[in-house]
Amino acid sequence: MENSNVKTLAPKKVNVSLKQYGMVLALIAVYLIFAAITGGKNLAPMAVNNIIMQNGYVIILAVGMLLCVLTGNVDLGIGSVVATCGAVAGTLIVDYGVSSPVAMLSALVVGAMFGAFAGFFVSKLEIPPFIVTLATMLMGRGICYVILQAQTKGPLPADYTWVSTGFLPTVKVGADAAGKGGVDLICLAVAAVIAVLVVLGDMRSVAQSKKNGLPVPYTWQIVLKDVLIIGVESFFFYKLGCYNGIPIMLVLVAIVVAIYHFITTQTVAGRQIYAMGGNAKAARLSGINTKKVFFWVYANMGLLCGLAGIVLSARNASATPKAGDGLEMDAIASCYIGGAATSGGVGTVVGAVVGAFIMGVLNIGMSLAGFDTNVQKIVKGAVLLGAVTVDLLSKRKKS
Repeated sequence: MENSNVKTLAPKKVNVSLKQYGMVLALIAVYLIFAAITGGKNLAPMAVNNIIMQNGYVIILAVGMLLCVLTGNVDLGIGSVVATCGAVAGTLIVDYGVSSPVAMLSALVVGAMFGAFAGFFVSKLEIPPFIVTLATMLMGRGICYVILQAQTKGPLPADYTWVSTGFLPTVKVGADAAGKGGVDLICLAVAAVIAVLVVLGDMRSVAQSKKNGLPVPYTWQIVLKDVLIIGVESFFFYKLGCYNGIPIMLVLVAIVVAIYHFITTQTVAGRQIYAMGGNAKAARLSGINTKKVFFWVYANMGLLCGLAGIVLSARNASATPKAGDGLEMDAIASCYIGGAATSGGVGTVVGAVVGAFIMGVLNIGMSLAGFDTNVQKIVKGAVLLGAVTVDLLSKRKKS
C-alpha cells in the first residue's frame, strides 16, 4: 500500500528578472518624463504614430546590428550603405523610369553586395570588422555622392513612398459626421490579441517550468508584469487607433522582428552566433564554422541596410546624399541600451527593439521640448555611455 503521507513538493518560487524587464521600465520612465517636460505633447496620437514612422528604419538596423554585436563587433558602415541603397532606388526611378518594385529589389541587392563585401574581408581575410566597416562607411558615402552627383532625387512615386507613409484599412467607431475622431476597431482588436498572447505565453511558461521541476516566478509578479506590458501595448494601439490606424511601417517592422527573434532563439544559426560571442575559440573547437557565421552576419546586415534604405527614402519621398548620416550610432546605441554586452554573446532582439524605442522616444521628446540638435546629441551620447557603464560595472561586481 502506498504511503499516503508522501506529499508533492511545491515548486520553488523565484523573483521575476528585473534585468529582463528593466529596459521596459526605463522606456516608460523616459516617456513619462518627456510627457511632463512637453506638457503631454508626446502623448498625442500623432506623436505616438511618429515614433514608428520616424524610427522604423532604426529598429530594422538595430535588429541587424544585434547579430554583429553578439559576435563582439559592430558595423560602422550601415549609415553610408543605407544612403547608397536609397540613392540606387531613387536614381533608377527618377532618371530611368524603373518601376518601384524593381527599384526596391535593386536596393536590396546592392545592400546585400555591400554586406557580402564586408563579410568576405572579415571572414576570409580575417581583417578586424572595425577596419572593414570603417572602409565601407567611407566608400559607401563616396559611392552615394557619385550616384546622386550631390543632388536630391525626387519626388518618388506614391507606390514607393507607401511603404513608409501608408496605413492599413480602418474601421472607425465613434467618429463624427465629418468622419473625424473615433477609434479604429482593428487597432483595438490587435491590442486584445496581443494581450491574450502575453497571458497565454506566461501560463505556458509556468506550466512548462512546473513540469520540469524548475522554479517559477511569484504569481503576483507575473500578474504585475503582464498588467504593465498589456497596459503599454494597449495605450500604444489606442493612440494609433485615434490617428490613422496601423502604419504599414509597423507591419514591416513587426515581420522583421518576428523573423529575427525566431532565428536567434530557435535555430542552429542563432545559437552559433551566441556561442561565438561567448567564446570564439571554444566555438571553433566545437566544430562551428566561425568564418561562415561571420560572413552571413555581415551579409545579412547589408541586406537589412537595403531594406532600411528603401524605408528611409520612402519616408523622405526622395534620395539625398546626406541620408543615413549617424544611423550607425543610433543602431549601436539601441543594442547596448537594450542590454547587449559589449563583449558579445549577450543580447536579444526584443531588447534591441526596446532600445530603439528608447532612442525614438528621446528623439521625439527632445524635438517637442525644443532641444537644440547639438544638445540632443549630448543627451544620446550620455545615455549610450551610461548603458555601457552600467553593464560593465555589473559584470565586475559579479566577478
